[in-house]
Amino acid sequence: MESERIPKMSSAVLRTSVVWFMALAAALATASVYLLHPAVAEVAGSLDTSAAVIGTALACGPIGYLAGLVLLVPLVDRFAPRTVVAAQFAVLAIASAAGAVAGSSWVLGVVLGVVGAGSAVGAQLSSVAGRFAGPHRQATILGIVTAGISAGILAGRIVGGWLTEVIGWRAMLLVFAVPCVVVAVVSYSVLPAVRGRAGCGYLDTLRGIPGLFARFAALRWAAARGALWFFAFCAIWAGLAVALSQPPYSYSPERIGLYACAGLAGVVATRIAGNWTDRVGHRRVILVGLALALTSVVGLGVALSNIAVTLICLGLFDAGLFAAQVANQSAVLAIDSSAPARFNSAYMAVYFVGGSLGTAFGAAAIGWFGWPGLVASAAAATAAAGIVALADRPLVGSPVVAHDVSAVHSER
Repeated sequence: MESERIPKMSSAVLRTSVVWFMALAAALATASVYLLHPAVAEVAGSLDTSAAVIGTALACGPIGYLAGLVLLVPLVDRFAPRTVVAAQFAVLAIASAAGAVAGSSWVLGVVLGVVGAGSAVGAQLSSVAGRFAGPHRQATILGIVTAGISAGILAGRIVGGWLTEVIGWRAMLLVFAVPCVVVAVVSYSVLPAVRGRAGCGYLDTLRGIPGLFARFAALRWAAARGALWFFAFCAIWAGLAVALSQPPYSYSPERIGLYACAGLAGVVATRIAGNWTDRVGHRRVILVGLALALTSVVGLGVALSNIAVTLICLGLFDAGLFAAQVANQSAVLAIDSSAPARFNSAYMAVYFVGGSLGTAFGAAAIGWFGWPGLVASAAAATAAAGIVALADRPLVGSPVVAHDVSAVHSER
């Protein structure tokens, strides 16, 4: 096993400047999914259709992203990262330009599906961090890349809304295509050119992804707790928008959108969590992050009418869960550091499904049992994730670890 890891050479490849470029690239790719979210009304008016229809088209983005997690992320286990990442950014540029000239909602939906698949490059770059970082830098580098992904989620909505207001949504998509081309060129120049060492064919890799959960206990634990807290995260943010749009608040969409600025705390937390994980291990960081998130979400249940307290609680909630995510993902990537993308693909697919269920639940739960009931559900999911983290206590030489290591060996 050790002979097949990427050792000191990989640390030299991922220079500090390259790592920060990876974070920037991850932010740009992630932002692509959210650019049109603030412009639903403008897009609907331009295409002479309803906001509901455009909302359906926008839903193609997350569907495409899930497909990208499963179909595209494992490619960096087989091919040079510079080739895979550069190609996906080139596709993102073409898709953005195509979206700018879309004449119907169904064409826009197809384009957004392609954009969503291409945006999975953020997960690919996380896999690159796991494969090429040294064993004592992996979580630190992962934290930087994840900070880029977090920033992209926030910046996509803000920049997309601002540019739509200034130049219109079609021109905004054309403008976005330009940095995608630039990043494609730079990616090919600076990212590692070392081909992956996947031990089986691409189709065999895809077919084998579900089986990874049966063979690797570490992946099962990580996916279970990650899906639980991402359910809670998405439920809170989806329910928040609904709750604030109704009496007694009746806030405008613009005002509700400003609450997303609390997510800046999550961006900072990912950077700190990476360093801390390398020092004390993923389990402690996960437990501290979940404890912070649980405390904060309880505060949200009683403080929604107080804007300042709500923003503080949202910021701490995001910070706790984003920190837990960095630590959790570092544990997944460490299962097999010579070919981590398939594990990352499996983990992120389950993680994303948990978040999708949380989004659907959060929007509906306000009508079912109100904001306090939604908060209680999110708190229960967060607490359940903490229980799973506490239950996962593998020790060196334990049957769980031995099983996972022998399973990796058997695939070589």
